Amino acid sequence: MSDEKFDIPEELASATLPTLLTAESTIRFCCHKGISCFNDCCRAADITLAPYDVLRLQRRLGMNSEQFLKNHTVPFQLERDGVPGIKLRTDDEGACLFLDPENGCTVYEDRPTVCRYYPVGLLAMRRKDSSVAEQQYSLVVEEHCKGHEEDRELTVAEYRKEQGVEEYDDFNREWYELILKKRSGGPGVGKPNEMSLQLFFMASFNFDMFRKFVLSDNFKRTYDLPQQTYDELAQNDEALIKFGYRFMRQVLFAEMTIPEQKDAWDRRVQERKPVWQARAEAEIARRNAEMEKAMREETLGEECNTDSCGDRD
Repeated sequence: MSDEKFDIPEELASATLPTLLTAESTIRFCCHKGISCFNDCCRAADITLAPYDVLRLQRRLGMNSEQFLKNHTVPFQLERDGVPGIKLRTDDEGACLFLDPENGCTVYEDRPTVCRYYPVGLLAMRRKDSSVAEQQYSLVVEEHCKGHEEDRELTVAEYRKEQGVEEYDDFNREWYELILKKRSGGPGVGKPNEMSLQLFFMASFNFDMFRKFVLSDNFKRTYDLPQQTYDELAQNDEALIKFGYRFMRQVLFAEMTIPEQKDAWDRRVQERKPVWQARAEAEIARRNAEMEKAMREETLGEECNTDSCGDRD
């Protein structure tokens, strides 16, 4: 693997790149309730959430999107252009809020992807000459973790199956690819505007709001989709997530993944004309005021930049 060139996520681009593993690589690890370090990793939790993680936890807790995001997440920037992400909220000492000190994880069956993979790290990387992201893995070895000393060996593929990550990866893969494409695209992709960032957050994490958005009359007037698609999006959360990936490709990269109504652009121009005109008039007024101020200062002196200076004899 050492001769292959990859686009690597920024936070992994360090002088010491972790040893890359494949699905067939063998690791030695076992975590169980009787181990001396049980729950230590959860007492210093730094868990980034992907869309399917949010959906599973939201369902588990019986919360709507707004409740879950408010009570159990904190925002952060996924990359330098401000693309938004979220992490699991912790207590003041950094412990996961879902940790029971005696029994461990209270949402174990619906725990996030990062928790399922530990101590394996999932790396979504892309060869320099390829447009397709590849999954690679690394082994995280922390001093407090005694699971590496247990007498059990298995392949990464066997560990992934045991931990139930395949379903999570299937739903999150396209989202990871969006992030990787944004990072590796550099200036050529461009910095998303504030509206694009808000749409990205909504489609990635606030499913209730995103559902209302795509089922709105305005959305239907803009995009040319069959009623069957709207019916599925109204009922099926997983379908909504995957539709969100299509929508984000259109928003972030101008890929025409969702067909628009034939007259959508013309209507959009007509609807925005009053806004554009108001902005143009405001800009003209601002420039005129600056020119007037500059002329007054040049004529009367810098200290006389108020209307009172005009009363001089």
